[in-house]
Amino acid sequence: MNALKRDFSLSALVAGMIAVAVSYAGPAVIVFQAARAGHLSTGQLSSWIWAISLGSGLTGLLLSLRFKAPVITAWSTPGAALLVTSLAQYRYGEVVGAYMLSAVLITLFGVTGLFSWIMERIPKAVIAAMLAGVLLRFGTSLFTSFQHVPVLVAPIVLAYFAGKRWFARYAVVAALAVGLCAAGMLGLVDVQILSISLARPVLTPPEFSLSAMVGLAVPLCFVTMASQNAPGYAVLQTAGYRVPVSPLITTTGLASLILAPFGAHGINLAAITAAICTGPESHAQPERRYVAGVACGSLYIVIGVFGTLVASVFSALPDALIAAIAGLALLGALAGGIGAAMADDKRREPPLIAFLITASGVTFFGVGAAFWGLLGGVAAEAILFGSASLWAKPAGKPIA
Repeated sequence: MNALKRDFSLSALVAGMIAVAVSYAGPAVIVFQAARAGHLSTGQLSSWIWAISLGSGLTGLLLSLRFKAPVITAWSTPGAALLVTSLAQYRYGEVVGAYMLSAVLITLFGVTGLFSWIMERIPKAVIAAMLAGVLLRFGTSLFTSFQHVPVLVAPIVLAYFAGKRWFARYAVVAALAVGLCAAGMLGLVDVQILSISLARPVLTPPEFSLSAMVGLAVPLCFVTMASQNAPGYAVLQTAGYRVPVSPLITTTGLASLILAPFGAHGINLAAITAAICTGPESHAQPERRYVAGVACGSLYIVIGVFGTLVASVFSALPDALIAAIAGLALLGALAGGIGAAMADDKRREPPLIAFLITASGVTFFGVGAAFWGLLGGVAAEAILFGSASLWAKPAGKPIA
Protein backbone atom coordinates (compact mmCIF):
# COMPACT_ATOMS: atom_id res chain seq x y z
CA MET A 1 0.00 0.00 0.00
CA ASN A 2 2.88 2.36 0.77
CA ALA A 3 4.35 1.66 -2.66
CA LEU A 4 1.01 2.46 -4.28
CA LYS A 5 0.83 5.78 -2.46
CA ARG A 6 4.39 6.58 -3.50
CA ASP A 7 3.81 5.71 -7.15
CA PHE A 8 0.39 7.34 -7.46
CA SER A 9 0.00 10.01 -10.13
CA LEU A 10 -2.92 11.96 -11.54
CA SER A 11 -1.99 11.03 -15.10
CA ALA A 12 -2.20 7.30 -14.29
CA LEU A 13 -5.55 7.81 -12.56
CA VAL A 14 -6.90 9.66 -15.60
CA ALA A 15 -5.61 6.92 -17.93
CA GLY A 16 -7.48 4.31 -15.89
CA MET A 17 -10.64 6.41 -15.95
CA ILE A 18 -10.42 6.86 -19.72
CA ALA A 19 -9.96 3.11 -20.19
CA VAL A 20 -13.13 2.47 -18.20
CA ALA A 21 -15.04 5.14 -20.16
CA VAL A 22 -13.96 3.58 -23.47
CA SER A 23 -15.04 0.13 -22.26
CA TYR A 24 -18.54 1.22 -21.33
CA ALA A 25 -18.91 3.47 -24.38
CA GLY A 26 -18.07 0.71 -26.84
CA PRO A 27 -17.75 -2.93 -25.69
CA ALA A 28 -20.53 -2.63 -23.11
CA VAL A 29 -22.93 -1.56 -25.84
CA ILE A 30 -22.39 -4.94 -27.52
CA VAL A 31 -23.43 -6.63 -24.29
CA PHE A 32 -26.68 -4.66 -24.19
CA GLN A 33 -27.39 -5.49 -27.81
CA ALA A 34 -26.83 -9.19 -27.08
CA ALA A 35 -29.11 -8.98 -24.04
CA ARG A 36 -31.86 -7.48 -26.17
CA ALA A 37 -31.43 -10.15 -28.83
CA GLY A 38 -31.71 -12.86 -26.17
CA HIS A 39 -34.71 -11.18 -24.46
CA LEU A 40 -32.98 -11.18 -21.09
CA SER A 41 -34.76 -9.65 -18.15
CA THR A 42 -33.55 -6.46 -16.51
CA GLY A 43 -32.38 -8.53 -13.55
CA GLN A 44 -30.37 -10.87 -15.77
CA LEU A 45 -28.82 -7.94 -17.63
CA SER A 46 -27.96 -6.18 -14.37
CA SER A 47 -26.34 -9.38 -13.09
CA TRP A 48 -24.38 -9.71 -16.33
CA ILE A 49 -23.03 -6.17 -15.99
CA TRP A 50 -22.21 -6.80 -12.33
CA ALA A 51 -20.36 -10.02 -13.14
CA ILE A 52 -18.20 -8.75 -16.00
CA SER A 53 -17.46 -5.49 -14.19
CA LEU A 54 -16.51 -7.25 -10.96
CA GLY A 55 -14.45 -9.87 -12.80
CA SER A 56 -12.61 -7.29 -14.88
CA GLY A 57 -12.06 -5.08 -11.85
CA LEU A 58 -10.75 -7.70 -9.45
CA THR A 59 -8.46 -9.46 -11.94
CA GLY A 60 -7.01 -6.21 -13.29
CA LEU A 61 -6.52 -4.79 -9.80
CA LEU A 62 -4.85 -7.88 -8.35
CA LEU A 63 -2.67 -8.66 -11.38
CA SER A 64 -1.49 -5.05 -11.65
CA LEU A 65 -0.49 -5.05 -7.99
CA ARG A 66 1.16 -8.46 -8.20
CA PHE A 67 3.31 -7.80 -11.28
CA LYS A 68 3.67 -4.01 -10.87
CA ALA A 69 2.52 -3.64 -14.47
CA PRO A 70 -0.63 -2.07 -15.96
CA VAL A 71 -2.48 -5.35 -16.56
CA ILE A 72 -5.86 -4.31 -17.93
CA THR A 73 -8.56 -6.93 -18.11
CA ALA A 74 -12.04 -6.63 -19.57
CA TRP A 75 -14.88 -8.67 -20.97
CA SER A 76 -14.67 -10.28 -24.40
CA THR A 77 -16.04 -7.86 -27.01
CA PRO A 78 -15.96 -10.38 -29.91
CA GLY A 79 -17.48 -12.89 -27.50
CA ALA A 80 -20.36 -10.54 -26.79
CA ALA A 81 -20.76 -10.00 -30.53
CA LEU A 82 -21.00 -13.77 -30.98
CA LEU A 83 -23.77 -13.84 -28.37
CA VAL A 84 -25.97 -11.43 -30.31
CA THR A 85 -27.01 -14.36 -32.49
CA SER A 86 -26.32 -17.23 -30.09
CA LEU A 87 -28.49 -16.03 -27.19
CA ALA A 88 -31.55 -16.44 -29.39
CA GLN A 89 -30.57 -20.00 -30.37
CA TYR A 90 -30.15 -21.58 -26.94
CA ARG A 91 -31.85 -21.54 -23.57
CA TYR A 92 -30.13 -19.19 -21.15
CA GLY A 93 -29.12 -22.09 -18.92
CA GLU A 94 -27.39 -23.70 -21.91
CA VAL A 95 -25.60 -20.42 -22.62
CA VAL A 96 -24.34 -20.30 -19.03
CA GLY A 97 -23.13 -23.89 -19.39
CA ALA A 98 -21.24 -22.88 -22.54
CA TYR A 99 -19.69 -19.95 -20.65
CA MET A 100 -18.41 -22.37 -18.03
CA LEU A 101 -16.94 -24.82 -20.55
CA SER A 102 -15.24 -21.97 -22.41
CA ALA A 103 -13.79 -20.72 -19.10
CA VAL A 104 -12.53 -24.21 -18.23
CA LEU A 105 -10.83 -24.54 -21.63
CA ILE A 106 -9.21 -21.11 -21.32
CA THR A 107 -7.98 -21.93 -17.80
CA LEU A 108 -6.48 -25.21 -19.04
CA PHE A 109 -4.81 -23.36 -21.88
CA GLY A 110 -3.30 -20.99 -19.35
CA VAL A 111 -2.09 -23.72 -16.98
CA THR A 112 -0.69 -26.11 -19.59
CA GLY A 113 0.56 -23.70 -22.24
CA LEU A 114 -1.65 -25.47 -24.79
CA PHE A 115 -2.84 -22.06 -26.01
CA SER A 116 0.44 -21.39 -27.79
CA TRP A 117 0.50 -24.83 -29.41
CA ILE A 118 -3.04 -24.61 -30.81
CA MET A 119 -2.84 -20.99 -31.92
CA GLU A 120 0.37 -21.77 -33.81
CA ARG A 121 -1.38 -24.42 -35.89
CA ILE A 122 -4.78 -22.97 -36.74
CA PRO A 123 -4.24 -20.49 -39.58
CA LYS A 124 -4.50 -16.98 -38.14
CA ALA A 125 -6.23 -15.87 -41.34
CA VAL A 126 -9.04 -18.36 -40.73
CA ILE A 127 -9.56 -17.19 -37.14
CA ALA A 128 -9.50 -13.57 -38.31
CA ALA A 129 -12.06 -14.40 -41.00
CA MET A 130 -14.36 -16.07 -38.48
CA LEU A 131 -14.16 -12.98 -36.29
CA ALA A 132 -14.88 -10.72 -39.28
CA GLY A 133 -17.90 -12.85 -40.13
CA VAL A 134 -19.24 -12.46 -36.60
CA LEU A 135 -18.72 -8.69 -36.69
CA LEU A 136 -20.10 -8.06 -40.18
CA ARG A 137 -23.67 -7.64 -39.06
CA PHE A 138 -22.63 -4.87 -36.68
CA GLY A 139 -21.14 -2.91 -39.55
CA THR A 140 -24.28 -3.31 -41.63
CA SER A 141 -26.52 -2.47 -38.67
CA LEU A 142 -24.84 0.94 -38.52
CA PHE A 143 -26.33 1.80 -41.90
CA THR A 144 -29.71 0.16 -41.36
CA SER A 145 -30.08 2.21 -38.19
CA PHE A 146 -29.22 5.30 -40.24
CA GLN A 147 -32.04 4.41 -42.63
CA HIS A 148 -34.57 4.16 -39.78
CA VAL A 149 -33.58 7.22 -37.70
CA PRO A 150 -31.22 9.40 -39.78
CA VAL A 151 -31.71 12.48 -37.61
CA LEU A 152 -30.26 10.56 -34.65
CA VAL A 153 -27.57 8.49 -36.34
CA ALA A 154 -26.12 11.19 -38.60
CA PRO A 155 -24.71 13.32 -35.71
CA ILE A 156 -23.28 10.15 -34.12
CA VAL A 157 -21.41 9.20 -37.29
CA LEU A 158 -20.16 12.75 -37.83
CA ALA A 159 -18.93 12.95 -34.22
CA TYR A 160 -17.12 9.64 -34.64
CA PHE A 161 -15.26 10.65 -37.79
CA ALA A 162 -14.44 14.07 -36.37
CA GLY A 163 -13.05 12.29 -33.33
CA LYS A 164 -11.03 9.87 -35.48
CA ARG A 165 -9.39 12.84 -37.18
CA TRP A 166 -8.57 14.99 -34.18
CA PHE A 167 -8.67 12.73 -31.10
CA ALA A 168 -8.81 9.16 -32.35
CA ARG A 169 -8.54 7.49 -28.95
CA TYR A 170 -11.80 9.03 -27.76
CA ALA A 171 -13.80 8.86 -30.98
CA VAL A 172 -16.29 6.32 -29.64
CA VAL A 173 -16.72 8.25 -26.40
CA ALA A 174 -17.44 11.40 -28.41
CA ALA A 175 -19.93 9.55 -30.60
CA LEU A 176 -21.75 8.19 -27.53
CA ALA A 177 -21.86 11.64 -25.90
CA VAL A 178 -23.32 13.21 -29.04
CA GLY A 179 -25.75 10.32 -29.39
CA LEU A 180 -27.00 10.74 -25.83
CA CYS A 181 -27.53 14.47 -26.36
CA ALA A 182 -29.30 13.92 -29.67
CA ALA A 183 -31.54 11.19 -28.26
CA GLY A 184 -32.46 13.43 -25.32
CA MET A 185 -33.27 16.39 -27.53
CA LEU A 186 -35.42 14.19 -29.81
CA GLY A 187 -37.31 12.72 -26.86
CA LEU A 188 -36.14 9.17 -27.63
CA VAL A 189 -34.93 8.32 -24.12
CA ASP A 190 -37.41 6.41 -21.97
CA VAL A 191 -36.58 8.04 -18.63
CA GLN A 192 -39.41 6.18 -16.85
CA ILE A 193 -37.44 2.94 -16.73
CA LEU A 194 -34.35 4.49 -15.13
CA SER A 195 -33.56 2.87 -11.80
CA ILE A 196 -30.95 3.77 -9.19
CA SER A 197 -30.23 0.72 -7.06
CA LEU A 198 -27.48 -1.71 -6.23
CA ALA A 199 -26.96 -4.70 -8.50
CA ARG A 200 -28.53 -7.98 -7.38
CA PRO A 201 -26.63 -10.95 -8.80
CA VAL A 202 -28.92 -13.52 -10.42
CA LEU A 203 -27.66 -17.10 -10.23
CA THR A 204 -28.60 -19.19 -13.27
CA PRO A 205 -28.03 -22.96 -12.96
CA PRO A 206 -26.00 -24.15 -15.93
CA GLU A 207 -27.38 -26.63 -18.45
CA PHE A 208 -25.04 -28.66 -20.62
CA SER A 209 -26.12 -29.54 -24.15
CA LEU A 210 -23.93 -30.83 -26.95
CA SER A 211 -25.16 -28.22 -29.42
CA ALA A 212 -24.34 -25.31 -27.09
CA MET A 213 -21.00 -26.85 -26.15
CA VAL A 214 -19.92 -27.17 -29.78
CA GLY A 215 -21.77 -24.22 -31.27
CA LEU A 216 -21.04 -21.61 -28.60
CA ALA A 217 -18.40 -22.71 -26.06
CA VAL A 218 -15.73 -23.66 -28.60
CA PRO A 219 -16.06 -20.53 -30.80
CA LEU A 220 -16.29 -18.34 -27.69
CA CYS A 221 -13.08 -19.86 -26.36
CA PHE A 222 -11.15 -19.42 -29.61
CA VAL A 223 -12.46 -15.92 -30.27
CA THR A 224 -11.52 -14.84 -26.74
CA MET A 225 -8.05 -16.35 -26.90
CA ALA A 226 -7.20 -15.24 -30.43
CA SER A 227 -8.87 -11.83 -30.51
CA GLN A 228 -8.45 -10.69 -26.89
CA ASN A 229 -5.80 -12.56 -24.93
CA ALA A 230 -3.21 -12.77 -27.72
CA PRO A 231 -3.30 -9.06 -28.71
CA GLY A 232 -3.73 -8.04 -25.08
CA TYR A 233 -0.53 -9.79 -24.13
CA ALA A 234 1.18 -8.35 -27.20
CA VAL A 235 0.34 -4.85 -25.95
CA LEU A 236 2.11 -5.59 -22.66
CA GLN A 237 5.14 -7.02 -24.45
CA THR A 238 5.33 -4.10 -26.86
CA ALA A 239 5.28 -1.67 -23.93
CA GLY A 240 8.25 -3.52 -22.43
CA TYR A 241 6.48 -5.45 -19.64
CA ARG A 242 7.83 -9.00 -19.34
CA VAL A 243 4.91 -10.46 -17.45
CA PRO A 244 4.44 -14.26 -17.76
CA VAL A 245 1.32 -14.99 -19.79
CA SER A 246 0.29 -18.21 -18.02
CA PRO A 247 -0.77 -16.58 -14.70
CA LEU A 248 -2.70 -13.89 -16.57
CA ILE A 249 -4.77 -16.32 -18.63
CA THR A 250 -5.22 -18.71 -15.72
CA THR A 251 -6.48 -15.93 -13.44
CA THR A 252 -8.93 -14.51 -15.97
CA GLY A 253 -10.10 -18.01 -16.87
CA LEU A 254 -10.84 -18.87 -13.23
CA ALA A 255 -12.66 -15.56 -12.76
CA SER A 256 -14.76 -16.33 -15.82
CA LEU A 257 -15.62 -19.77 -14.47
CA ILE A 258 -16.67 -18.45 -11.05
CA LEU A 259 -18.78 -15.63 -12.45
CA ALA A 260 -20.31 -17.50 -15.41
CA PRO A 261 -23.47 -18.56 -13.49
CA PHE A 262 -24.11 -14.86 -12.85
CA GLY A 263 -23.87 -14.01 -16.56
CA ALA A 264 -20.17 -13.33 -17.23
CA HIS A 265 -19.44 -14.58 -20.75
CA GLY A 266 -15.68 -14.16 -20.42
CA ILE A 267 -12.99 -12.13 -18.67
CA ASN A 268 -9.77 -11.65 -20.62
CA LEU A 269 -6.78 -9.42 -21.26
CA ALA A 270 -7.71 -6.10 -22.85
CA ALA A 271 -5.92 -4.69 -25.88
CA ILE A 272 -7.29 -1.28 -26.89
CA THR A 273 -7.88 -0.01 -23.35
CA ALA A 274 -4.58 -1.57 -22.27
CA ALA A 275 -2.79 0.59 -24.82
CA ILE A 276 -4.18 3.66 -23.04
CA CYS A 277 -2.70 2.59 -19.72
CA THR A 278 0.64 1.19 -20.90
CA GLY A 279 1.72 4.25 -22.90
CA PRO A 280 3.66 7.33 -21.82
CA GLU A 281 0.38 9.26 -21.43
CA SER A 282 -0.19 7.18 -18.30
CA HIS A 283 3.18 8.12 -16.79
CA ALA A 284 6.62 8.96 -18.08
CA GLN A 285 8.12 6.22 -15.89
CA PRO A 286 6.99 2.73 -17.02
CA GLU A 287 7.41 1.25 -13.53
CA ARG A 288 4.72 3.62 -12.19
CA ARG A 289 2.09 2.93 -14.85
CA TYR A 290 0.67 -0.01 -12.90
CA VAL A 291 -1.29 2.60 -10.96
CA ALA A 292 -3.46 3.01 -14.07
CA GLY A 293 -4.31 -0.70 -13.87
CA VAL A 294 -5.21 -0.36 -10.20
CA ALA A 295 -7.38 2.69 -10.92
CA CYS A 296 -9.09 0.98 -13.86
CA GLY A 297 -9.85 -2.15 -11.83
CA SER A 298 -11.16 -0.15 -8.89
CA LEU A 299 -13.54 1.86 -11.09
CA TYR A 300 -14.83 -1.31 -12.73
CA ILE A 301 -15.77 -2.65 -9.31
CA VAL A 302 -17.56 0.55 -8.30
CA ILE A 303 -19.56 0.66 -11.52
CA GLY A 304 -20.38 -3.03 -11.23
CA VAL A 305 -21.94 -2.47 -7.81
CA PHE A 306 -24.42 -0.15 -9.53
CA GLY A 307 -25.08 -2.57 -12.38
CA THR A 308 -28.83 -1.98 -12.20
CA LEU A 309 -28.35 1.73 -12.90
CA VAL A 310 -26.04 1.01 -15.85
CA ALA A 311 -28.48 -1.55 -17.23
CA SER A 312 -31.45 0.77 -16.91
CA VAL A 313 -29.59 3.65 -18.60
CA PHE A 314 -28.78 1.59 -21.66
CA SER A 315 -32.24 0.00 -21.68
CA ALA A 316 -33.74 3.49 -21.84
CA LEU A 317 -31.80 4.33 -25.01
CA PRO A 318 -33.28 3.81 -28.51
CA ASP A 319 -32.27 0.73 -30.48
CA ALA A 320 -30.83 2.87 -33.30
CA LEU A 321 -28.38 4.55 -30.93
CA ILE A 322 -27.20 1.20 -29.53
CA ALA A 323 -26.81 -0.25 -33.04
CA ALA A 324 -24.92 2.81 -34.31
CA ILE A 325 -22.47 2.94 -31.39
CA ALA A 326 -21.91 -0.83 -31.56
CA GLY A 327 -21.19 -0.63 -35.28
CA LEU A 328 -18.76 2.26 -34.89
CA ALA A 329 -17.01 0.66 -31.90
CA LEU A 330 -16.35 -2.49 -33.92
CA LEU A 331 -15.27 -0.88 -37.20
CA GLY A 332 -11.61 -1.21 -36.27
CA ALA A 333 -11.96 -4.84 -35.25
CA LEU A 334 -13.91 -5.63 -38.43
CA ALA A 335 -11.34 -3.93 -40.63
CA GLY A 336 -8.52 -5.69 -38.82
CA GLY A 337 -10.21 -9.05 -39.21
CA ILE A 338 -10.82 -8.60 -42.93
CA GLY A 339 -7.31 -7.28 -43.48
CA ALA A 340 -5.68 -10.18 -41.62
CA ALA A 341 -7.91 -12.71 -43.39
CA MET A 342 -7.05 -11.46 -46.88
CA ALA A 343 -3.40 -10.51 -46.31
CA ASP A 344 -1.96 -13.53 -48.17
CA ASP A 345 -3.25 -13.30 -51.74
CA LYS A 346 -2.13 -16.89 -52.43
CA ARG A 347 -4.17 -18.42 -49.59
CA ARG A 348 -7.35 -16.36 -49.57
CA GLU A 349 -9.85 -19.15 -50.24
CA PRO A 350 -9.80 -20.80 -46.77
CA PRO A 351 -10.39 -17.56 -44.83
CA LEU A 352 -12.96 -16.49 -47.41
CA ILE A 353 -14.86 -19.74 -46.82
CA ALA A 354 -14.67 -19.17 -43.06
CA PHE A 355 -15.91 -15.60 -43.45
CA LEU A 356 -18.84 -16.48 -45.72
CA ILE A 357 -20.03 -19.40 -43.60
CA THR A 358 -19.86 -17.36 -40.39
CA ALA A 359 -21.51 -14.28 -41.92
CA SER A 360 -24.31 -16.41 -43.40
CA GLY A 361 -25.59 -17.33 -39.95
CA VAL A 362 -26.30 -20.93 -40.95
CA THR A 363 -26.87 -23.55 -38.26
CA PHE A 364 -26.63 -27.32 -38.48
CA PHE A 365 -27.71 -29.71 -35.72
CA GLY A 366 -28.31 -26.69 -33.50
CA VAL A 367 -24.67 -25.60 -33.80
CA GLY A 368 -24.06 -21.95 -34.73
CA ALA A 369 -22.31 -20.51 -37.77
CA ALA A 370 -19.10 -19.44 -35.99
CA PHE A 371 -18.07 -23.04 -35.36
CA TRP A 372 -18.89 -24.13 -38.91
CA GLY A 373 -17.00 -21.15 -40.27
CA LEU A 374 -13.91 -22.12 -38.29
CA LEU A 375 -14.28 -25.77 -39.30
CA GLY A 376 -14.89 -24.90 -42.94
CA GLY A 377 -11.85 -22.65 -43.10
CA VAL A 378 -9.58 -25.27 -41.53
CA ALA A 379 -10.98 -27.96 -43.86
CA ALA A 380 -10.41 -25.75 -46.90
CA GLU A 381 -6.84 -25.09 -45.76
CA ALA A 382 -6.19 -28.84 -45.41
CA ILE A 383 -7.77 -29.69 -48.78
CA LEU A 384 -6.10 -26.93 -50.77
CA PHE A 385 -2.68 -26.93 -49.13
CA GLY A 386 -2.45 -30.27 -47.34
CA SER A 387 -2.95 -31.21 -43.70
CA ALA A 388 0.77 -30.82 -43.10
CA SER A 389 0.27 -27.05 -43.32
CA LEU A 390 -1.82 -27.27 -40.15
CA TRP A 391 0.33 -29.56 -38.04
CA ALA A 392 3.81 -28.45 -38.96
CA LYS A 393 5.29 -26.22 -36.30
CA PRO A 394 5.59 -22.72 -37.76
CA ALA A 395 8.64 -20.56 -37.52
CA GLY A 396 8.71 -17.80 -34.94
CA LYS A 397 8.63 -17.54 -31.20
CA PRO A 398 5.34 -18.62 -29.62
CA ILE A 399 3.55 -16.75 -26.89
CA ALA A 400 4.65 -18.27 -23.58
